[in-house]
Amino acid sequence: EEPLIVRPTSETMIWHMFGKWIDSYRSLPLKINQWANVMRWEMRTRPFLRSAEFLWQEGHTAHATREEAEACAKEMLDIYADVVAKLLAIPVIKGAKSPTERFAGAEDTLTIEALMPNGWALQSGTSHFLGQNFAKA
Repeated sequence: EEPLIVRPTSETMIWHMFGKWIDSYRSLPLKINQWANVMRWEMRTRPFLRSAEFLWQEGHTAHATREEAEACAKEMLDIYADVVAKLLAIPVIKGAKSPTERFAGAEDTLTIEALMPNGWALQSGTSHFLGQNFAKA
């Protein structure tokens, strides 16, 4: 068996580096894309839907204003919806998560949801507006 390593959330590492890379408003916007293999402790895995190990994509951005950051989060949600609908032929519904469903630390979480044959919604992509929460941490 191979040993597994538990790491903090990407936001912890990314915002540490953003603090080093951003030295003035002239450094903004800063947009980083990251791909990583991740492991999750799953009580019930579902083939093709949710496995314990999977490839994870996430983008992290920093902006001069709240309006720019919110616009970027909405733009990415539109891109995710377009790719899933046009490339994968899976219709999705765009929306926002309730405060209890948001990503921890996020001020807003936007989502695309696909409907399963049983009527359940499957979260298929998210875009978060984190405000300054991770920058201040």
